[in-house]
Amino acid sequence: MKVLLDTCVLYPTVMREVLLGAARIGFYTPIWSARILEEWARAARKLGPAGEAQARAEIAVVRAQWPEAEVPPAPGVEARLWLPDPADVHVLAAAIAGHADVLVTLNAVDFPRNVLAEEGLSRADPDAFLHGFWQADPEGMRGVAQAVLDEARRLSGEPWEMRALLKKARLPRLGKALG
Repeated sequence: MKVLLDTCVLYPTVMREVLLGAARIGFYTPIWSARILEEWARAARKLGPAGEAQARAEIAVVRAQWPEAEVPPAPGVEARLWLPDPADVHVLAAAIAGHADVLVTLNAVDFPRNVLAEEGLSRADPDAFLHGFWQADPEGMRGVAQAVLDEARRLSGEPWEMRALLKKARLPRLGKALG
């Protein structure tokens, strides 16, 4: 299954790491566009120059780990598409160009299911998406989440608990399942 990851699920570190961890263990194949990755870097600017630099380093790592994930824009596709927010049309165009099955986003309002269905796509919020993987393979997802938790503890120096970390990362259902 090919899954387009929107900027809003790539930029928060914990969410991204859990999503990409699920991809690493074979649940799906991630895709994105150069513009989505650039939006991630620009969003990190709000943290200051170091935030953008860190994001660009993370983007380089993600590109190296998934060299086939970046899809080029398909000529003419954006012009025929409509979404409530025209600034999101490039995301739908990338999903189409990459032959995605699912678009994972927190931005449900701007990606109406009927519009996506016309393009053969479905939409999922990251928490429900990841919870489904947990239902299919609880131990696999526990391993992914534990690695993210360990890294969060290491980087922050804080004694994070799984449920609290995932809730803060807008993954409350997965956090509850993993306890």
